[in-house]
Amino acid sequence: MRFHHMARRIFLAPALGLALAVAITACSSSGSSSSSTAASQPAVAASSSPAGGGSAATEAAIKTNWEAFFSSATPTAQRAKYLQNGETFSTAIKAFAASPLASAVTAKVDSVTVNSPTKATVKYDLSAAGVTVASGATGSAVLENGTWKVGDDVFCGLLKQGAALLKITVPAACNSAS
Repeated sequence: MRFHHMARRIFLAPALGLALAVAITACSSSGSSSSSTAASQPAVAASSSPAGGGSAATEAAIKTNWEAFFSSATPTAQRAKYLQNGETFSTAIKAFAASPLASAVTAKVDSVTVNSPTKATVKYDLSAAGVTVASGATGSAVLENGTWKVGDDVFCGLLKQGAALLKITVPAACNSAS
């Protein structure tokens, strides 16, 4: 059991770093026509029903935006729209986009629990190149300017996990991430 736990830690940090690098890497060809709905649609705004009610529309908006943030098909410039305080992290997003560790990454939202009118808990799986690197992970979603976004604490946590592997500096903004 101890080996399994240790092996998981040894392989999880680089895998999460790789997954994060992939998650915010844009498609290299700006002229390509992608069939991905995440890349072509704007961030889904919160529904007109009470956000704290856990309505199906609220949960769907959170899921759509969460998966779009982690989709390698979403252009780098658009990813900031799916991240809490996204403009603050634009430099970090671009740094990861330049990483040579990029490959296909996806996030699959397993469940959403709306905790308040502006916060939700998201359980998700993160995969890189078809290999699950985080299963049943828990993160936050926040309502910011009428749009549900990935919590900056999730992004900062992944940045901290992969900083050494990716040879990047964790932004100072991560010190105050919620």
